[in-house]
Amino acid sequence: MANIRDLRRRIKSIKNIQQITKAMKAVSAGRMRRAQDSVVAARPYAKRLIDVLGRVGSATRGVKHPLLEVREPNSVAIVVITADRGLCGGFNANVIRKAMQELKEHPNASLVCIGRKGRDFFRKRGYNIVQQYVGLGEAVSAGQAKEIGDYIIQKYSSGEFDVVYVVYSEFVNVLVQKPLSVKLLPAEPPKAEAGDDKKLVEYIYEPSAEEVMSALLPKYVVNTVFQGMLESKAGFYSAQMTAMDNATKNASEMITKLTLTMNRIRQDAITKEISEIVGGAAALE
Repeated sequence: MANIRDLRRRIKSIKNIQQITKAMKAVSAGRMRRAQDSVVAARPYAKRLIDVLGRVGSATRGVKHPLLEVREPNSVAIVVITADRGLCGGFNANVIRKAMQELKEHPNASLVCIGRKGRDFFRKRGYNIVQQYVGLGEAVSAGQAKEIGDYIIQKYSSGEFDVVYVVYSEFVNVLVQKPLSVKLLPAEPPKAEAGDDKKLVEYIYEPSAEEVMSALLPKYVVNTVFQGMLESKAGFYSAQMTAMDNATKNASEMITKLTLTMNRIRQDAITKEISEIVGGAAALE
C-alpha cells in the first residue's frame, strides 16, 4: 500500500496536470470559435461555387478540359488532412481509419499528407507519400490551399494521377466530427435540375465555354481543399477542447479518490498510535 508521502506526490502531480489541461481547454475553446466562424463563413461560397459549376456544366456538355478527363484509375492519389498535434481524442485516428478504408480499395495509391499526424502514421508503415504539408500554423490560409490545389491540378493534368480523393473530418458540431472521403478529380459537376430557383437556361459564353470552365474548375479544386482544411481545423480544436475538458474532470475525480485514500491511511495511523498509547497507559496501572 502506498504511504502518505507517495500519495501527496501523486496528488500534486495530478494537480499540475490539471492546470495544464484547464489552460489547453481555454486556448482550444478560443481557437475553436474562430475556426468555427471561418467554416460557417466559407460554406456559402463553396455551395454557390458548386451550384454555378453544376449549372454551367449542364449547359456545356461536350466541353473538354484536363480536369474533366476520365481515365482508367491506374494511379490513385489520396489527400489525407489531419492535424499537426494530438491530445484531441480520436480525431486523427478517425481520419486515418477512413483513409485506410480507401487504401484497402486502392492498395497502390499515392498519398498527399496534410498534417504531421497523418504523415507520421503512413510514413512509419511504409506507404507511398509523394507530397507532405506539415507545420501550416494555427490558421488556415487560402494561399496554403492554393499551393496544395495547384500541385494536385498539375499532377492530374500531367497524367501522374488518374483519380484523386480527399479524406478529411467534417465539422458537424462541437461534439461531432464526421470523417469523409470525397472524390475530387476527375471533376464531376452536379447536374442542375429544373425548379423554381434553378432553371436550365441557354448561356452565351465570352470568350468561350472552354475559357469559362478553365476558370471555374481550378477554383473548385482549390476551394474543396480549402474547405476540407477549414473543416478539419475546426474539428480538431473542438475535439481537443472536449478531450481537455474530460481530462480535467478525470483529474478531479482522481484527486478526490487519492485524497480519501490518504485521509483513510492517516486516520488508521492515528488510531493505531492512540491505541498503542492507551494500551501502554493501561499496562502501567
